[in-house]
Amino acid sequence: MSTISKYQILSQAKDSFSKADYKNALEKFATVLQNYPNSTEAYNGVILAEMAMSGEGGAEALFDYYEILKEDDKEQADTIMSEILQNIDGSLEKLSQVFADPIRDRLEFEDGILYKDFKNILEEGGEFRETFENIMFSTRVIITQKDDFIDFLDRLIEHDFAEMALTYLENALSIYPSDKLLRKLLKKLAKGKNS
Repeated sequence: MSTISKYQILSQAKDSFSKADYKNALEKFATVLQNYPNSTEAYNGVILAEMAMSGEGGAEALFDYYEILKEDDKEQADTIMSEILQNIDGSLEKLSQVFADPIRDRLEFEDGILYKDFKNILEEGGEFRETFENIMFSTRVIITQKDDFIDFLDRLIEHDFAEMALTYLENALSIYPSDKLLRKLLKKLAKGKNS
């Protein structure tokens, strides 16, 4: 039986995050997650706090967005935020090295192939569509650099994975609405649909 008050610790974690005390927020979210491994709110909080600590832009805005979503429908907010965070680069990989075993066990199913390894397969003569489809059915591609993300989106567009590219682009643009490279790819995608 867990001995901590889930809601009290979550409240303290959110308060710490709001005050830009990300380290304390991270510790509190992690405490909840260790005691309540199925808490999506704590899981998302851990990722957002880790992003903020590592200086990734947009973590604060995502946190605020998450809080607003929860006012309308907490369960749907958890789902939406989980989907957004899963599409953001390598945060999960960084987290799996930071936390204790109970959390690490939960993160291990999130593993995949690094984008640089995926590119190496392509450079060795692999055809993009076939290689990507094979990987897509067995694992996921982990992207940790913005340049790799742009390259990946560009390749998706070139190889007729327009819907998938659009999903990634929409998520990325919701976080970085004025990013010129992302907007350029969106125009390229739109142009491809019209031709």
